[in-house]
Amino acid sequence: MASRRLRLFCAEEVQRALPIAEAIEVMKRAFAQLSAGQAVVPLRTHLDVARHRGTALFMPSYLPEAGHMGIKVVTLFDDNARLGLPRIQALIALFDATTGSPLAVMDGTAVTAIRTGAASGAATDLLARPDSSTLALFGAGAQGRTQLAAVAAVRPIRKARVFDADRDRAESFAREMGPALGLDVEPARSPADALRDADVVCTATTSPAPVFSDGDLRPGVHINAVGSYQPAVQEVPAETVRRALVVVDYRPAALAEAGDLLVPMAQGLFGPEHVHAELGEIVAGTRPGRTSPESITLFKSVGVAVQDLAAAVHVLARGEQLGLGTEVPW
Repeated sequence: MASRRLRLFCAEEVQRALPIAEAIEVMKRAFAQLSAGQAVVPLRTHLDVARHRGTALFMPSYLPEAGHMGIKVVTLFDDNARLGLPRIQALIALFDATTGSPLAVMDGTAVTAIRTGAASGAATDLLARPDSSTLALFGAGAQGRTQLAAVAAVRPIRKARVFDADRDRAESFAREMGPALGLDVEPARSPADALRDADVVCTATTSPAPVFSDGDLRPGVHINAVGSYQPAVQEVPAETVRRALVVVDYRPAALAEAGDLLVPMAQGLFGPEHVHAELGEIVAGTRPGRTSPESITLFKSVGVAVQDLAAAVHVLARGEQLGLGTEVPW
């Protein structure tokens, strides 16, 4: 029997193999394949662990042309902070789709943060005004870091204001990320302060209710909403969604899970037809993006397994080139 090897990647190795600029291009290709029907992506399975205020998500996918399949298992446990553990933890397993052989296991938390930020970077590149220079960021966690890095990779961002319910965390974020990216990053005193002159808005929070007021948005803003992924949870005001050009990562997932869409729909403000396009359709040019500098554009992402699979394939290929990862027999 042939010798079989499995390559393991820690978070630091994932980050080295998947820099944000490369990840943005990987996401564009993945979304285009998804919208063209070239990916198999079942809706994710939710496992409720109510006894410990937790949820586990199981996200399989298959890319026939790439010859790979994979699954991400991600857990979200609300009480982990008091235990000194991250709220979100994940692993990704990558398989050869020809033989079914396992190829790699990697830190899924790092992949999730990078691919989520990269999706917003791709959406910003396709939908935001070219001269966008000011960013409003809601949420100073791990997702907020990659949101800022990704938007700064595709637009000439000079100033970013970050608002977080935890003021100390927002201040720490600003001290870290400003020098890291060479940007003027400052904590915002309020949601309205964060939105002052903002050309791009990113919401990456766990808030169950909208994190800003619709009236505080300036014309022509682009919004990346990535925090809400449950039907009753919304980060973006219903009125904002109603008047925005709405683009999603994947219609079936968004219309099943995105509270930012489902709550206004339940209120009768619009129907499923309000979703203008999937991001992959805009990548492929089969649907138009922004048509006016005054329009508000909204990218609503709940996260799709094909993002994780495409990112994992890239990590394995680049990791092998760079000599990253630890090979183990199995």
